[in-house]
Amino acid sequence: MFKSNTIAVLISAGILACAPVGYAATSTLVYCSEGSPAGFDPGQYTTGTDFDASAETIFNRLTQFERGGTTLIPGLATSWETSDDVRTYTFHLRQGVKFHTTAYFKPTRDFNADDVLFTFNRMMDKSNAFRKAYPTEFPYFTDMGLNENITGIEKLDDHTVQFHLKSVDAAFAQDMAMSFASIQSAQYAQQLLAQGKPSDINQKPIGTGPFVFASYQKDSNIRFTGNKRYWKPEDVRLDNLIFAITPNPSVRLQKLVKNECQVTYYPRPADLAALRTDKEVTLLSQPGFNVGYLAYNVSDKIKGSDQPNPMSQVKVRQALDMAIQKQSIIEAVYQGAGQAAVNPMPPTQWSYDTSIKDAPYDIEKAKRLLQEAGVKEDTEISLWAMPVQRPYNPNARLMAEMIQADWARIGIKAKIVSYEWGEYNRRAKDGENGAILIGWSGDNGDPDNWLGTLFGCDALSGNNYAKWCDKTYDGVIKQAKSTADHDKRVELYQQAQRLIKDAVPITPIAHSTVFQPVRNNVDGYRISPSGYSSFYGVGLK
Repeated sequence: MFKSNTIAVLISAGILACAPVGYAATSTLVYCSEGSPAGFDPGQYTTGTDFDASAETIFNRLTQFERGGTTLIPGLATSWETSDDVRTYTFHLRQGVKFHTTAYFKPTRDFNADDVLFTFNRMMDKSNAFRKAYPTEFPYFTDMGLNENITGIEKLDDHTVQFHLKSVDAAFAQDMAMSFASIQSAQYAQQLLAQGKPSDINQKPIGTGPFVFASYQKDSNIRFTGNKRYWKPEDVRLDNLIFAITPNPSVRLQKLVKNECQVTYYPRPADLAALRTDKEVTLLSQPGFNVGYLAYNVSDKIKGSDQPNPMSQVKVRQALDMAIQKQSIIEAVYQGAGQAAVNPMPPTQWSYDTSIKDAPYDIEKAKRLLQEAGVKEDTEISLWAMPVQRPYNPNARLMAEMIQADWARIGIKAKIVSYEWGEYNRRAKDGENGAILIGWSGDNGDPDNWLGTLFGCDALSGNNYAKWCDKTYDGVIKQAKSTADHDKRVELYQQAQRLIKDAVPITPIAHSTVFQPVRNNVDGYRISPSGYSSFYGVGLK
């Protein structure tokens, strides 16, 4: 049993001094973010851009991770325990937690078990009244197979809920701390149904988190106010938090230097030298818990095309993989702030298999493999490049251009494709992508968060951008997730890594070092291993 009163969580303070140009109030922090969120309902999304603007500000979860780490601590549940067969989890809910009061919603009761049931039943049951009124999908929830493994949620009383599982899920308590599991207000949902406005749950959010949503102007800004009734008052140190949406990294840097924002999104490697010499800026850094990779769409035909897909053949994927000069990419794109990736998760993740090696760079062998696969010279493959900078890939366009040049040497024409970030993800999850640059920052410290979430059969319509579904592999990762024996899990996850390496659904590129610049008047900001931007527990010096 996990008891909240056995843990003392020390939260340091700090952000902000004087207000930047264009914003009033000395307790206002401006964060220069990298893009516009697709919406504010965390259950619908899978990217850090969306989670930063919702899960990390507006919402809480039953469990949560300590700031700057992956240690599990209480959230909206103060304690929890499991049954002897580890298939029933009982969560004891925190009392006295208030939902946000806004111009569009005024709660008449505190958070309770009904809110937990609404949150998860909406994701599990397509016939749920709210789900029918506002049809949507929950890719993270389904990618992890939780829609199949959770057999029921039971309210024991207003402050106790039980989750019943079909099979053991060794990471279930960690899963409940992830952004997609953010708790919604059942009372607000009922109001929206009565008003005939259920989609407002994604545009006018209500949560229990440290910041209250105020307004959103797409491609401009998101405004939040500090939640003065937050259940953990020491975490709310700001009157106002503003996301100044600034996709251009050069402009973000200029705004930081001019004190128009006090925290900015992760910088480009090329900007690190200038940041280190700025006496008004502190450059925080830590090894990234991430991977940037190239996924190959292995479908027989790519959606929207009537032509056979050459990447459906393993020999073609092997050829493309061994033709990439990975070290050159790391030097040019990461500029000393990354290390070559061999597996689809970082070496710091437990169960990482150090015995696996990359295929050597070999142009002539790559050409032979293409010939054996019947692929003609000058065959065109689309190569998708992210339009935004992410912790795992600081410059996707440059990386795509370098891969394009590498593939030209073996007779493959790569057509570089890009879309706005939300559209990029939507189209890719729909299967329109060819080879695609993407990546991941670990969410919960468990190997399944990489090997299951990104490559499992359950994730085909979500984060499995390779559209690779191997029944042997899928059986291995599901067996690993459903055993509580740690040594057995290590063995199975290492087997899974070998299966991925043999099938080549991806080419792992790099694990990046994460740098976070903040103004010197910012104190207490911590880099998240998941790559999120979190401002709870942050205040003024």
